[in-house]
Amino acid sequence: MSGGTGPVVEVVGANVSRGAQRVLHDVDLRIEPGELVALLGANGSGKSTLLRAVVGVLPLESGTAHLLGRPVSQGRAHDGLGYVPQESSEAGSIPATARETVASGLLTARRWWPSARDPRVDAALEAVGMADLAGRPITRMSGGQRRRVMIARALVRDPKLLVLDEPFSGVDVPTQELIAGLFRDLSARGTTLLVVLHETGPLTDDISRAVVLDHGRVVHDGPADQRPHLDPGHGHPEDAAPLDECLGQEIHPA
Repeated sequence: MSGGTGPVVEVVGANVSRGAQRVLHDVDLRIEPGELVALLGANGSGKSTLLRAVVGVLPLESGTAHLLGRPVSQGRAHDGLGYVPQESSEAGSIPATARETVASGLLTARRWWPSARDPRVDAALEAVGMADLAGRPITRMSGGQRRRVMIARALVRDPKLLVLDEPFSGVDVPTQELIAGLFRDLSARGTTLLVVLHETGPLTDDISRAVVLDHGRVVHDGPADQRPHLDPGHGHPEDAAPLDECLGQEIHPA
């Protein structure tokens, strides 16, 4: 599979285990260019695990996954990817400014010291409404402000695919609306988005379709208003994203 005419994400028969426990069971997922897909499910249903498998952070036990036309095991498949994992509890302790954090999104295997003065950094901060706090350490930011900085870090390379894990979690309603508006603008410009959500919330009218997981299996893939409403209880544990993922070191494009 190659070129830009095929699906942006194609996962077939994906199985993932954490330790002795199977977390994903024969998951299929196909996302076409320009779609805004919500990944929904109860706590512990496998949503974050699927996202991390899609971007290549977690290996598949079996099955296949292609991202932007290439197997996820190939580093070049990530050139057009922006990834925002769940916020780590440690992320707010990193002694870096917003500008420095966003600049880390420009790291590649060949460019290990990106400039915080790159104009793309300022443009990404402006897009999330954080330009006025570019020089502030993230240790002095609220959870919502840090979330916007991490989204800016994912946007700094102008990704074709933006993958986000719970971007609205723990942020106030005005910040949710700001982030939702940004997603609408990105979608209108042709960016493909895959977003883990508990509820569709401010994106209800913008979602192309909803994919619902239950105990690691896809139980719905279609219109959001036709999805089953499942018990929000815990199925199995899903580890929080490690700190290096939150800093953007998990993907090094060639």
